[in-house]
Amino acid sequence: MTWKASLRCTAYKVQQFPAGNLPEVALAGRSNVGKSSLLNKLAGQKLAHVSSEPGMTRSVNFFDVQAPHPFTLVDLPGFGYASRSKDERRGWAALIDGYIKRRETLALVVHLVDIRHGLLEKDRELQEWLKALGVPMQVVFTKADKIAKTKRKSVVMKYVEMGLSSWSLPLACSVDEPETIETLKAQIDLYLTSALK
Repeated sequence: MTWKASLRCTAYKVQQFPAGNLPEVALAGRSNVGKSSLLNKLAGQKLAHVSSEPGMTRSVNFFDVQAPHPFTLVDLPGFGYASRSKDERRGWAALIDGYIKRRETLALVVHLVDIRHGLLEKDRELQEWLKALGVPMQVVFTKADKIAKTKRKSVVMKYVEMGLSSWSLPLACSVDEPETIETLKAQIDLYLTSALK
């Protein structure tokens, strides 16, 4: 499934958010979870700057995606640890808060979690907050290549048993394994097809 994405808007303030005219799928996760790398793989082109330094995404970026069901992919700043000042991190938190609470076109939050660590405290806080707001989420475990393919299912099921909220069974993804990226694309398409009727 080929997606063609183009940057629509970069917002550093809530007032800069564009008018929403398509369903929006937002990528959310801790700093350094691999969000930018995943975004680039989903789009099939380099849209986001990839860095080993946590906290590189400082804005909310809106990408219009041409897909079987057109939508807007929204890249949110990472949360949790970031080598930035407290004031800057507070600014990001306000930006994320403003987006999640006010965005009527938000259809789904794809919650990215490092498969090696599972849901940490900040991940659980995000899940509880989204649940309280009634925002649907899909958990995707990133960096799956760090765990042997034969062990992935049991690792994911262990995390599921520990408790998490996900529209469908969490997926394990790796930017180095194209088939896992295609599975995620298909999952997003399925959500947009079935849940938004």
